[in-house]
Amino acid sequence: MAQDGGSAGGGGDADTANESGLARYFGFAEHATDLRTEVLAGVTTFLTMSYIVVVNPAVMTAIPGEDGKPGIAIQGYTPGEVQQMLAVVTILAAAVAIFVMAFYANRPFGQAPGLGLNAFFAFTVVGALGIPWQTALAAVVTEGVLFMFLTAIGAREYVIELFPEPVKYAVGTGIGLFLAITGLEAMGVVVDDPATLVTLGAVAADPVAIVAVFGFFLTAVLYARGLKGSIVIGVLLTTLVGYLATVAGFAEPGVLFPETLPSAQYDITPLVGAFLSGFGSVDAFAFSLVVFTFFFVDFFDTAGTLVGVGQAGGFLDEEGNMPHIDRPLMADAIGTTVGGILGTSTVTTYIESATGVEEGGRTGMTALVIGLCFLAALVVVPLAAAIPLYC
Repeated sequence: MAQDGGSAGGGGDADTANESGLARYFGFAEHATDLRTEVLAGVTTFLTMSYIVVVNPAVMTAIPGEDGKPGIAIQGYTPGEVQQMLAVVTILAAAVAIFVMAFYANRPFGQAPGLGLNAFFAFTVVGALGIPWQTALAAVVTEGVLFMFLTAIGAREYVIELFPEPVKYAVGTGIGLFLAITGLEAMGVVVDDPATLVTLGAVAADPVAIVAVFGFFLTAVLYARGLKGSIVIGVLLTTLVGYLATVAGFAEPGVLFPETLPSAQYDITPLVGAFLSGFGSVDAFAFSLVVFTFFFVDFFDTAGTLVGVGQAGGFLDEEGNMPHIDRPLMADAIGTTVGGILGTSTVTTYIESATGVEEGGRTGMTALVIGLCFLAALVVVPLAAAIPLYC
């Protein structure tokens, strides 16, 4: 391609030269791919994981009241404003990790604050254990720095290769089950029961459960039909149904849709660096337990994802290991550290990356497109506060 650059004049030469530069940097020829394929793969992966921009803030934001939930609460700011702050932080943390993935690891993987880990942060660490959210962020930063050190010396890669594949995948299964029960509870499908721990909620009478179940099956149908962005489309359509049901009078204001929406909130200074104050109120045993849990889950969640997606993309060697796996692991560690500093839970590699790999994505160019798409999502941050948790 480079030889063609001087054969003719006009704008086409500049396009060819630019593509040639990207092709050389990311190794398109070596991976049997091209710019169009990589861009399509990046957009596809972003659409399948973009739900995290609204879901992560919804999970991590504290909602006061009898039927509220634990999480991050900042004095002087409404939950809606905190939710928008967390949306900005989610985007920035994801973008940092993905750009490291693109330019350092040269792999087509998307990263963002992990589902399951954010629920553990809000419901277990802050809620059940009663640990201040600032201290929980301090644990995330500690875990990230520890990961960076272990990755740099090769220990993380060594341990991953020692563990059999069933153990790696079992962690992902456990995360899925934890998310399932958390999601069903938020949807009102299951409720607390003193005798059996959980029981079926009033699905036929609770408007939240009715709309949430409808949204679940709608999303499942869209996903089964292979629609790109099916999850985020399902979330948005479910939110729209909740809004229309409120306007029509089928539910009281505030039940299916927020009564009021806050103004746009892009100031994240109350979150940035909050982890520093968290070190001042540390119980050594509880803090170590939280760090270990974040460490363990993130360690094997990322390992399972890299192995699974790597297998789909043909990145594994004859022994089932990914060459230079330390590089995507370092992107994960840097993302976690930066995310904790900014104010969100652990960043991890997303299994949704497989959708981009299936579209032909093979290099860091795919990751670069994902990261740019995340930055572009900053314009929709105000919408994050309009998405109810059940959606």
